[in-house]
This record gives sequence, structure tokens and C-alpha cells, in this order.
Amino acid sequence: MTNRTKRAANYSKKPTEKTALYISRILKFAALALLLAVSFACNASAEEPAGENAKSNADKKPLVVFVTGDDEYRSEVTMPMIAKILEAKHNLRATVLHAKPTPQTKDNIEGLEALKDADLAVIYTRFRALPDDQVKMIMDYVDSGKPLVGLRTSTHAFQYPGGHKHAKLNDEFGRNVFGQKWLFHNGHRSSTDVERIAEQKDHPILRGVDEKFHVRSWLYHVLPLTEDCTPLLMGKAVDSEGTDPVVNPVAWTKTHKNARVFFTTMGHPEDFEIESMRRLLVNGILWALAEEVPAGGANVEFQGEYKAPPTT
Repeated sequence: MTNRTKRAANYSKKPTEKTALYISRILKFAALALLLAVSFACNASAEEPAGENAKSNADKKPLVVFVTGDDEYRSEVTMPMIAKILEAKHNLRATVLHAKPTPQTKDNIEGLEALKDADLAVIYTRFRALPDDQVKMIMDYVDSGKPLVGLRTSTHAFQYPGGHKHAKLNDEFGRNVFGQKWLFHNGHRSSTDVERIAEQKDHPILRGVDEKFHVRSWLYHVLPLTEDCTPLLMGKAVDSEGTDPVVNPVAWTKTHKNARVFFTTMGHPEDFEIESMRRLLVNGILWALAEEVPAGGANVEFQGEYKAPPTT
């Protein structure tokens, strides 16, 4: 081979060797960068307390706030029982607010600030006369366009004396928010046969709810409901005490400020011993939140022992 040929051959090798050197260096830098990134991620994870992740995940669960204070049907006992089911079986957070110092205290419900963060409020109050700041916290939530669930005496959630600036809530709250105000019932010694409305059999709230069942609640007269109400279940008084035993709705849906609302006039503590009643309420909460109601209805297994407390 001539010197000229050798120089040409050597020249042709140089770009290949240089390229190989560049590639080798690039791979080394890439490997080092990857090692540093993994090390940083591991250190960051190790420095963050495990509890912080758990708290962050928990805060993403919808928050249901129960506002209780009825002094007749023991909502201070029944609603915590439902709250435990929501947390244990349905991936929700729940806070239960109480009238203090006793359920009979009509002018104080502690902790209403929790409504600011609520994704849904469950109202179970009766004839309250709350101070201005507490009424405002309730009404701020009610008018916020967030969903609501109400039980039994919440048709008459407030009772202010005539001439009081909040006296209009005595009737308007129940009627405007839940579909009816207080009218009358069929007597404390009566009870109620409940039957599903056939046309509503496929409604998500009725999944897993028996077509017929019996509750201790005496029937509330609520007809006529406001026009935006859709009845789901009808009730007929058993052993009515001389008042009109006409069939009346005992559960319905409506809207308020474009938000979903579910209401039931049932809610005696003995009602909650019945699986269909517990499922109806939990289904209603899930539906109002726009959460998926299981095909067979909500899991409403008691979390601990439940025995219906005596009513006043």
C-alpha cells in the first residue's frame, strides 16, 4: 500500500472513531442524569411524611356535612350512624354538627363553618331559631348551587317569632328548598306503609330499595308539592289518628339553584333499623353528589351496633 493510500485509509477511520467517542460521552452523561433524577425523587419521597400523602388523598374525597338539631327524632344519634357508613363503605368524608349544649338547644348549632368546605349538606333540624351568623352560614351553602339532602322535620327547619327578620324562613325554607313546608301529620301512634312509584322503579335512588316496606314514622301530609318535585315513594298511614289518611309522597327529588336535592319525610330512629330506609338515604346522598349508585344499591352495613334510641 502506498503512503497516499495509507493516509486515505487512516483519514476514513477518524470520523468513525470520533463519532464513537461522542456517543460514549453522551451515554455517560445520560446515565449520570438519570441516576441523579432517581436519587432526587427518592430523597424527596423520603423527606415527605407518609401522613401528608394520606391527608392529601383524604382531602380529595367528597365531604358530607350533617346539620342536626331536631330534639324529637334523635338526629344526633341517627346521622352519625349514617356518617360512619358513608366513610367506611363509600369513600366519603363526613362531619356531623350538633345543637349544643343539648339537642333541645334551639339557638346554637356548633361548627357551621364546616359548610364552607362541604360538597353536600344533609339537613335534619326542627324549629330552630339560630342567630344571624349561623343562619347566614346555612343560607350561604343553600344558595351556593351545591347539592342538598333533607329529612323529615326539615320542612319546618326554622321557627322564629312573628315580626322577626328571619320569620319568613319558617315557611319559605322548607317550601323553596325542599318542596313543602310544615302542614300536619297523621298522629304519633300511627305508622306508614311505603310503596315504590312504578314509573320510578329504575331511578338510581331506588336501587336495592324494597318495592314495599313499613316504617315507624307517622305520615306527613305534604301535598301539593312544588312543581319541580318528582315523587319516588308513596306512603299510606296505618292506624291514622283521625286525620286524613290520604296517600302522600314520602321521598322525592327536586332542584334548588340548579343543584340536586333529595328529601324524605321518613326519619324516625326505628326507621333506620330497616335496610331499605338506610339504603334509600345513602343512595340519595350518592345521587345528589352525582356519584355512582351501585347497581344493587349502597352498602349500608352498620359500622358497630345500632339500636334505635327512644324519641322524646
